[in-house]
This record gives sequence, C-alpha cells and structure tokens, in this order.
Amino acid sequence: MSIDLTKLEGEGLPEESEVRELVRERARGISIARRRLELLFDEGSMEEIGAEVLHRSVDFGLDKKRLPGDGVITACGTVDGRPVYAFSQDKTVLGGSLGEAHARKIARLQDMALKAGAPFIAINDSGGARIQEGVDALGGYGEIFRRNVASSGVIPQISLIAGPCAGGAVYSPALTDFVGMVDGSSYMFLTGPKVIKTVTFEDITVEELGGGRTHAEGTGVSHFLFEDDRVAIAKIRKLLGYLPSNNREKAPHKPCNQSLDSMAPEFHTVVPSDPRKPYDVRKVIDLVVDQESFFEVHTHWAQNVVVGFARINGDVVGIIANQPLVLAGVLDIDASRKAARFIRTCNAFNVPIVSLVDVPGFLPGRDQEHKGVIDHGAKLLYAYCEATVPKLSVILRKAYGGAYIVMSSKHVGGDINLAWPSAEIAVMGAAGAVEVLNRREIDAAEDPLAKTEELKAAYEEKFLNPDIAASRGYLDAVIEPHETRRKLARYLSVLKNKHEELPWRRNGNLPT
Repeated sequence: MSIDLTKLEGEGLPEESEVRELVRERARGISIARRRLELLFDEGSMEEIGAEVLHRSVDFGLDKKRLPGDGVITACGTVDGRPVYAFSQDKTVLGGSLGEAHARKIARLQDMALKAGAPFIAINDSGGARIQEGVDALGGYGEIFRRNVASSGVIPQISLIAGPCAGGAVYSPALTDFVGMVDGSSYMFLTGPKVIKTVTFEDITVEELGGGRTHAEGTGVSHFLFEDDRVAIAKIRKLLGYLPSNNREKAPHKPCNQSLDSMAPEFHTVVPSDPRKPYDVRKVIDLVVDQESFFEVHTHWAQNVVVGFARINGDVVGIIANQPLVLAGVLDIDASRKAARFIRTCNAFNVPIVSLVDVPGFLPGRDQEHKGVIDHGAKLLYAYCEATVPKLSVILRKAYGGAYIVMSSKHVGGDINLAWPSAEIAVMGAAGAVEVLNRREIDAAEDPLAKTEELKAAYEEKFLNPDIAASRGYLDAVIEPHETRRKLARYLSVLKNKHEELPWRRNGNLPT
C-alpha cells in the first residue's frame, strides 16, 4: 500500500489520522523510513546500525512506551557501488521527534561517515525536539550541528526534507551541501504559523511559510524541488554520481564516446549577435557538455544565473552561466549568492569550474544597494578568488564593468580565459559609453543620431574587440564557437593535476 507522506498540518507534528495510517503500515511490517533508505541504497547493500537502541527518558509517560530505534533508522550501504551513510527519521514514532538517543545515533553515524570518507545523507521527517526530554534533546541538536560543520568540505552532505522540519531541526540541513524538498508535502521553518499569529498577528499557512516552493523559488534554502519521494531519492543517487566520496578524491569519470569536434551549426546561431536579444544559455551548455549530462542545481531560484554539474569528455565540471533570458543575465544579490555557494562547493570537492559569460553588469537600483549588493557581490568575487581548482571561462557575447572582473577573469585567478569573436569586453556598452564621453559632441552635431552611431562604431572598434584583451594577455585565445567543446576538454586535461596553495590561515573572513 502506498500513502501520501506529506499532507501535514499544525506546527510540526503530523495529523492524527495520518499517524494512525502509518502505524497500521508499521504493524504490517512496513516502514516508510526504511523504505526510503532501501530506495537510496543499492539493492541488498543496506546494513542497519544501532537498531536496538531505545529512548532514554522515563518522564511524562515515556516509561510505558518502547520506541523502536528511538524514531530514526541509521544505516550504511552503497550507491552505485560506493559506500554511503544515511539516516531516515520515522514519523510513526512520536512524530519523528528528536530525543537524546535519537541524536546520539545520528551523531555516531556522522562520525563513522567522516572517518570512512564517505557521503552522508539525511532524510528528515520530524516534528522537532522531543519536549519530554528537554535540554537533552536540545543538546542532541548541538552535537549534530557540530559534526555538520566538521564534515563541511570534507565529505558530501545531502539533506532531503521528506516531511516536517521545524525549530532547531532546520539548522542541520542548512549546514549541509545540498537540500532537497518534496513539493506539497515537506516544509521548513523556525517558528510555525501559530507562533507567528500570536507574536505578529500575521495569518500564514504552513506551505506559504516554509513549503518546498517557498524555499526553492523564494529563499534559496532548497537546492531542489522534487515531485515525490521516489523522484527525490533517484535524483539524490544521480547527484552523488557527480561528487567524489570525499575531498581527497576526484569525482567519478564516465567514458564518453561523443566527438569533441562538433561542427553543429547551432554553435553559430545559438547566441544572437544583437547584445540586446535574449536567448537560453542552457542551449549553449548542452552543446558544450557531454550529451544529457547537465544536472542543474537551484533551478527555481535566482534564474538570471544557471549553475549545475556536467561532464566534458567524461570528466565532471561545475557550470556557472549568466542567463540572458532572465533580467538580461545581470548579476544581483541572489544570483551572486547562488553562484558563490556553488563555486565553493565545487572547489571543496575537486570539481573544475567552467564559466560561460554573458553579463551586462550588476543590477542597479536603490533596493539592491540598500539590501547589500556590495557585500553579496563580494561573495561571488571571494569565491572565484579563493577557488584553487581549474577555472576556465568563455565569454560568449559581452562582459562589462565590474561583472567582467568578477566572472572568473584572469585578474581574479582564471586559469584559461577564452572568448568568441563577437565578444565585447569593456567598462560598459558602446551606447552608454558615448553618452558619458561624447554628450556635448552629440548635442552639437547637425545630425545627433548619425553622430551617435559614428561614435559607437569607433568605440566598439577601439574597446570592444576581444583581440584587444587577448593582446594584453587577459584572454588566452579568441576561438570559433564550434571549437569550444574541444578547447575546454583539452585545457581540462592538462590542468587536471593543478595544485595551488593559499597562505595559511585559520579561516578567511567571508563577506556577510
């Protein structure tokens, strides 16, 4: 029997009717929590750890209860033959609430994953801390958080929010590398609708406050939005295929029989020559990477930049691409945060970075300035400067102003910088430049429009030609569009053993 795991109400605990249905399934030997883990691991590879652990508290009637595994299944197994550690919370056991023993099981599993250098997967389905256990439950969260931080950048950590995740429980997923939510059936928030109603008198639903779409489209907390549990777990298995088991290894290579010398005519038509005309940069990505290998991250948030994993000639790369289809590909606060986070994830796990650049600058406006675009833009700059993995970029059409510098330019440590012949690199576009530089000359002309066009043409020839940047050494080559895939593959091949060390420090001071 299959049931809907998600339609939850209240402040974190499932509906009583749903709990009864889940308990009936457990009585028939079926466990939703266990089923999720069995879908995650390779068939027959799962081994449970700590199955006999019982809860600690004997207060508030818990002495009369026996809680199987204290509401969480912890296990190890393989995914595509590689070791993985994972836990899955059981909503049928006191709403999946976290008690002392529950937390200790998870913390022990985190320690095992870190020692083994293997990915750690968290399947969250819990109403939060177990009230009956008080500070012991709260302390358990702290133990988990500390291990999340210790594992950060060492082993991949992935969280699936498969139901409720409320209160302090939200911070563990937020500390992991990737978060996925199930549309319509999972939610995350610190304080629920009832508390908000009491304190601020606002009326808001669970879904509006912390549902999957809220966090995938609005806040960016969730990297993925899945239609159901099965799709979610299948996508997590796929995501693991783009990541190494730990930061000392390389991501898995897959043999590629696809030619590197594609002469597809789409290369020369996919990007319009008119810099004001939009296009979907995903079409460029698909031409450059191995067929059907692009795995997008943060699809629904900050859509003016596209990020994700792909393969070029079988090797995993991280793609960062400005998206002219949305806000002309301009960088703003959310796009900067999104790209910076993805760059740092790639750098942590030895994944080379390929940037496809078509950016008119940073988004101007009072709202952006007052919300801190300076600091958030600096996060992107910091991420590119900090990254020591191979960094390659291709300027497809334009790169203006500070955004040119930020987007993996030679000046911030780009290893290989390429451009298509139509690329424009300058402080600003020709139209804006002549407005600033030649306003009086244009106003005094007999035919201002003709004079403007004349000055624009002169500016483009003098400043926007990519050959000028190449002659200064800021570009390594100006290439034909159809050469892009082959050039990137060759440069990636010779850079695969790149080693770079930054000065010793306890930590860098990332912009707020």
